[in-house]
Amino acid sequence: MPESAPWEYTLCIPNDVRAVTVSRRTLRLILTVHGLIRLVDTAELLAAELVSNAVRHTEGPAALRVCWAASVLRIGAWDADPEPPGPPRTPGPPAEPEGGRGLALVRACADLWGWQPLGQEGGPGKYVWCELAAA
Repeated sequence: MPESAPWEYTLCIPNDVRAVTVSRRTLRLILTVHGLIRLVDTAELLAAELVSNAVRHTEGPAALRVCWAASVLRIGAWDADPEPPGPPRTPGPPAEPEGGRGLALVRACADLWGWQPLGQEGGPGKYVWCELAAA
């Protein structure tokens, strides 16, 4: 399949920390079979942060969505919590040894990122996404 043909995958995940590993490995496989191996390392990091936030900070199910169109990879995580994501932390000592840096990494590594509430589309929750250009 040519790299330029658009495609989309959605992986529904339970609220379980093991979902982060499953999401990363699934994303690696998707990008490899589509010939986008050069994006794998950064995309895995971004997906892990988005899915980790969805699993750690909400109580319901979540989903990882991966889309390719116009030489742009979009990675997003849906979760059932309608509250906006917290602001990205600035560099410095973390409040928690392992927490609070995820969106700062997303902001630093992605070409573009954002979020949107899903209430207007008939569903609860929010969708947090980021993009990587293939250039």
